Amino acid sequence: MGQPEQRIEGAGPFTTRRTWKHPEGETVVWDSRLARRRGTLSLHRPGDTVDRPSAAGPEALRRLRRVNAVASVAFVIGGALFALGAAVSQFGAGDPLQSAWIYFAGGLFFNTGGYASLLQVLNGPRHAPGGGFLATADWKWWGYEPMRLDWLSTFVLFVGTLVFGVNLLDSFLQGLTAQQTNRLVWTPDTIGCLLFLVSGHLAIAEICHRARPCFRSRSLGWWVVAVNQFGSVLFMVSALAAFTRPATGSLVNVGIANWATLTGALCFSVGGVLQLYERP
Repeated sequence: MGQPEQRIEGAGPFTTRRTWKHPEGETVVWDSRLARRRGTLSLHRPGDTVDRPSAAGPEALRRLRRVNAVASVAFVIGGALFALGAAVSQFGAGDPLQSAWIYFAGGLFFNTGGYASLLQVLNGPRHAPGGGFLATADWKWWGYEPMRLDWLSTFVLFVGTLVFGVNLLDSFLQGLTAQQTNRLVWTPDTIGCLLFLVSGHLAIAEICHRARPCFRSRSLGWWVVAVNQFGSVLFMVSALAAFTRPATGSLVNVGIANWATLTGALCFSVGGVLQLYERP
């Protein structure tokens, strides 16, 4: 039996899809997102009218479902708490300290969702060298794989949630000057938003198999990524509007900061709900 022909696609140095064409006519396609989220390869045999999925083993699929559920629920709750914190701040239903506590609780759920997303990458089934099946390794709590686009995207996301944690902790400090507020609260907030945007762009490159954005209305994974990225854009708008003017000690625009946070947080909640269905 001859060796299969192989086609490799991806963005820059990153491989996000491999296609093997076997001499006997079978075509096997490994897609990085589908493999780690759905636990499947795509098979096409001579005479098939449609592609058929080839799933990983039952233990791997149970693992994928559990981790996906944790990540999804964490983002749903975290987004809802951030939206609530913004609503409390906007409508004056509580003092700033109350909003800070709500944001902090939401940040813990974002931390959990970010780490669970990284675990999905580290423990998802891997393709065999010649294609044809997915193999699952032992469970790992950590790993360093910077040449995998999915690992890089989720790692940047997780770091972003940790940087947000610094911002949320510093928001409890009282009596800060405008310069101290911008350095201790606004700067980590802006860095966290930037990391979210970078993570989302990498996720788009993974699902589009190229550096440029694409539109795939029939792909649930694409909608998950797109909704989350829109939420990241709104978070960045909120951060820019929350800059404290040194001359006056007031924010650039309180209303924009609160409403952008509220709507951006709801985007992450919606993305979490959609992600619940992007499972094996």
